[in-house]
Amino acid sequence: MFTGIVKELGRIEAVEETADGVRLRVRGPETAARVSVGDSVSVSGVCLTAVDAADGVLAFDVVPETLRRSTLGGLAPGETVNLEPALQAGDPVGGHFVQGHVDGIARIREVTAEGLQVEAPPEILRYCVEKGSIALDGVSLTIAALNGEAFAVALVPHTKEVTTLGAVTAGDELNVEVDMLAKYIEKLTAR
Repeated sequence: MFTGIVKELGRIEAVEETADGVRLRVRGPETAARVSVGDSVSVSGVCLTAVDAADGVLAFDVVPETLRRSTLGGLAPGETVNLEPALQAGDPVGGHFVQGHVDGIARIREVTAEGLQVEAPPEILRYCVEKGSIALDGVSLTIAALNGEAFAVALVPHTKEVTTLGAVTAGDELNVEVDMLAKYIEKLTAR
Protein backbone atom coordinates (compact mmCIF):
# COMPACT_ATOMS: atom_id res chain seq x y z
CA MET A 1 0.00 0.00 0.00
CA PHE A 2 1.26 3.46 -0.92
CA THR A 3 0.06 7.06 -0.65
CA GLY A 4 1.04 8.46 -4.04
CA ILE A 5 3.50 10.86 -2.42
CA VAL A 6 6.76 10.31 -4.29
CA LYS A 7 9.78 10.13 -2.00
CA GLU A 8 12.57 10.11 -4.58
CA LEU A 9 13.32 10.25 -8.28
CA GLY A 10 15.21 7.15 -9.32
CA ARG A 11 17.36 6.65 -12.41
CA ILE A 12 17.24 3.44 -14.43
CA GLU A 13 20.71 1.89 -14.40
CA ALA A 14 19.94 -1.33 -16.30
CA VAL A 15 17.14 -3.28 -17.92
CA GLU A 16 18.27 -6.89 -18.27
CA GLU A 17 16.20 -9.60 -19.96
CA THR A 18 15.80 -12.76 -17.89
CA ALA A 19 14.05 -16.09 -18.43
CA ASP A 20 11.12 -14.75 -16.37
CA GLY A 21 10.85 -11.20 -17.75
CA VAL A 22 13.17 -8.32 -16.91
CA ARG A 23 15.55 -7.43 -14.08
CA LEU A 24 15.20 -3.70 -13.51
CA ARG A 25 18.00 -1.86 -11.66
CA VAL A 26 17.17 1.59 -10.32
CA ARG A 27 19.53 4.02 -8.58
CA GLY A 28 17.62 5.50 -5.65
CA PRO A 29 19.92 5.91 -2.65
CA GLU A 30 17.31 7.27 -0.22
CA THR A 31 14.83 4.53 -1.03
CA ALA A 32 17.47 1.79 -1.11
CA ALA A 33 18.58 2.80 2.40
CA ARG A 34 15.01 2.19 3.68
CA VAL A 35 14.26 -1.00 1.77
CA SER A 36 15.14 -4.63 2.47
CA VAL A 37 14.93 -7.59 0.12
CA GLY A 38 11.26 -8.58 -0.12
CA ASP A 39 9.90 -5.09 0.53
CA SER A 40 7.43 -3.47 -1.85
CA VAL A 41 8.36 -0.28 -3.70
CA SER A 42 6.20 1.76 -6.07
CA VAL A 43 8.17 2.33 -9.28
CA SER A 44 6.25 4.88 -11.34
CA GLY A 45 3.05 3.57 -9.82
CA VAL A 46 3.80 -0.15 -10.14
CA CYS A 47 4.21 -2.19 -6.96
CA LEU A 48 7.41 -4.22 -7.30
CA THR A 49 9.27 -6.46 -4.85
CA ALA A 50 12.88 -5.56 -4.14
CA VAL A 51 15.21 -8.49 -4.85
CA ASP A 52 18.32 -6.47 -3.97
CA ALA A 53 19.05 -3.13 -2.33
CA ALA A 54 22.75 -2.35 -2.10
CA ASP A 55 25.03 0.60 -2.77
CA GLY A 56 22.09 2.89 -3.52
CA VAL A 57 20.67 0.63 -6.24
CA LEU A 58 17.41 -1.32 -6.07
CA ALA A 59 16.77 -4.41 -8.20
CA PHE A 60 13.35 -5.76 -9.18
CA ASP A 61 12.22 -8.74 -11.24
CA VAL A 62 9.40 -7.60 -13.52
CA VAL A 63 7.23 -10.39 -14.93
CA PRO A 64 5.60 -10.36 -18.40
CA GLU A 65 2.12 -9.57 -16.97
CA THR A 66 3.46 -6.36 -15.44
CA LEU A 67 5.40 -5.46 -18.58
CA ARG A 68 2.19 -5.82 -20.66
CA ARG A 69 -0.02 -3.76 -18.35
CA SER A 70 2.37 -0.91 -17.56
CA THR A 71 4.93 1.38 -19.13
CA LEU A 72 7.83 -0.40 -17.40
CA GLY A 73 8.57 -2.49 -20.49
CA GLY A 74 9.56 0.66 -22.38
CA LEU A 75 12.09 1.92 -19.84
CA ALA A 76 15.73 2.37 -20.83
CA PRO A 77 18.92 3.18 -18.89
CA GLY A 78 19.15 6.85 -17.93
CA GLU A 79 15.39 7.39 -17.67
CA THR A 80 13.82 8.69 -14.47
CA VAL A 81 11.11 6.98 -12.40
CA ASN A 82 9.08 7.94 -9.34
CA LEU A 83 9.92 5.92 -6.20
CA GLU A 84 7.89 5.43 -3.05
CA PRO A 85 8.57 2.79 -0.38
CA ALA A 86 5.51 0.98 1.00
CA LEU A 87 3.43 2.70 3.64
CA GLN A 88 4.29 1.63 7.19
CA ALA A 89 2.08 1.80 10.27
CA GLY A 90 2.20 5.32 11.64
CA ASP A 91 3.26 6.97 8.36
CA PRO A 92 1.17 9.99 7.34
CA VAL A 93 -1.22 9.45 4.44
CA GLY A 94 -0.75 12.67 2.49
CA GLY A 95 -2.22 11.52 -0.80
CA HIS A 96 -4.74 8.68 -1.12
CA PHE A 97 -4.51 4.92 -0.80
CA VAL A 98 -2.67 3.60 -3.84
CA GLN A 99 -2.13 -0.14 -4.30
CA GLY A 100 0.43 -0.06 -7.10
CA HIS A 101 -1.87 -2.25 -9.20
CA VAL A 102 -1.94 -0.40 -12.51
CA ASP A 103 -5.39 -0.31 -14.15
CA GLY A 104 -4.09 0.78 -17.54
CA ILE A 105 -2.02 3.18 -19.55
CA ALA A 106 -3.05 6.73 -20.45
CA ARG A 107 -1.51 9.19 -22.89
CA ILE A 108 -0.76 12.87 -22.34
CA ARG A 109 -2.95 14.87 -24.74
CA GLU A 110 -1.64 18.25 -23.71
CA VAL A 111 0.61 19.88 -21.15
CA THR A 112 -0.89 23.19 -19.99
CA ALA A 113 0.24 25.91 -17.62
CA GLU A 114 -2.11 24.42 -15.02
CA GLY A 115 -1.35 20.76 -15.50
CA LEU A 116 -2.14 17.88 -17.84
CA GLN A 117 -4.92 16.80 -20.20
CA VAL A 118 -4.84 13.01 -20.18
CA GLU A 119 -6.52 10.66 -22.68
CA ALA A 120 -7.65 7.39 -21.15
CA PRO A 121 -9.56 4.33 -22.31
CA PRO A 122 -13.23 3.87 -21.28
CA GLU A 123 -12.30 1.22 -18.70
CA ILE A 124 -10.37 3.95 -16.84
CA LEU A 125 -12.71 6.88 -17.45
CA ARG A 126 -15.72 5.06 -16.00
CA TYR A 127 -14.10 5.35 -12.56
CA CYS A 128 -13.15 9.02 -12.91
CA VAL A 129 -15.15 11.71 -11.15
CA GLU A 130 -14.43 15.40 -10.89
CA LYS A 131 -12.54 16.06 -7.65
CA GLY A 132 -11.88 12.32 -7.28
CA SER A 133 -8.46 10.78 -6.77
CA ILE A 134 -6.28 9.19 -9.43
CA ALA A 135 -2.65 8.08 -9.52
CA LEU A 136 -0.50 8.86 -12.58
CA ASP A 137 2.91 7.16 -12.57
CA GLY A 138 2.40 6.66 -8.85
CA VAL A 139 1.61 10.32 -8.09
CA SER A 140 -1.59 11.00 -6.14
CA LEU A 141 -3.60 13.64 -7.99
CA THR A 142 -7.09 15.13 -8.06
CA ILE A 143 -9.16 15.06 -11.22
CA ALA A 144 -9.91 18.70 -12.03
CA ALA A 145 -12.25 18.09 -14.98
CA LEU A 146 -13.64 15.40 -17.27
CA ASN A 147 -13.96 15.97 -21.01
CA GLY A 148 -15.18 13.14 -23.24
CA GLU A 149 -12.21 10.79 -23.67
CA ALA A 150 -9.92 12.70 -21.32
CA PHE A 151 -9.52 14.13 -17.86
CA ALA A 152 -7.51 17.04 -16.51
CA VAL A 153 -5.27 17.21 -13.45
CA ALA A 154 -3.67 20.31 -12.01
CA LEU A 155 -0.01 20.17 -11.02
CA VAL A 156 1.35 22.37 -8.26
CA PRO A 157 4.97 23.56 -8.69
CA HIS A 158 6.20 21.18 -5.97
CA THR A 159 4.79 18.14 -7.81
CA LYS A 160 6.45 19.29 -11.04
CA GLU A 161 9.79 19.60 -9.22
CA VAL A 162 9.84 16.32 -7.29
CA THR A 163 8.17 13.89 -9.73
CA THR A 164 8.57 12.86 -13.34
CA LEU A 165 5.33 14.69 -14.20
CA GLY A 166 7.21 17.99 -14.48
CA ALA A 167 9.04 16.69 -17.58
CA VAL A 168 6.24 14.93 -19.49
CA THR A 169 5.25 16.03 -23.00
CA ALA A 170 2.26 15.42 -25.25
CA GLY A 171 2.19 11.80 -26.41
CA ASP A 172 3.96 10.39 -23.34
CA GLU A 173 2.33 7.36 -21.72
CA LEU A 174 1.68 7.07 -17.99
CA ASN A 175 0.63 4.28 -15.65
CA VAL A 176 -2.85 4.90 -14.26
CA GLU A 177 -4.48 3.57 -11.12
CA VAL A 178 -8.02 4.68 -10.39
CA ASP A 179 -9.26 5.18 -6.85
CA MET A 180 -9.79 1.67 -5.47
CA LEU A 181 -12.94 2.81 -3.64
CA ALA A 182 -14.64 3.43 -7.00
CA LYS A 183 -14.02 -0.17 -8.04
CA TYR A 184 -15.38 -1.57 -4.78
CA ILE A 185 -18.47 0.64 -4.95
CA GLU A 186 -19.15 -0.50 -8.52
CA LYS A 187 -18.84 -4.15 -7.50
CA LEU A 188 -21.11 -3.75 -4.49
CA THR A 189 -23.81 -1.75 -6.27
CA ALA A 190 -23.84 -4.18 -9.24
CA ARG A 191 -25.25 -6.83 -6.89
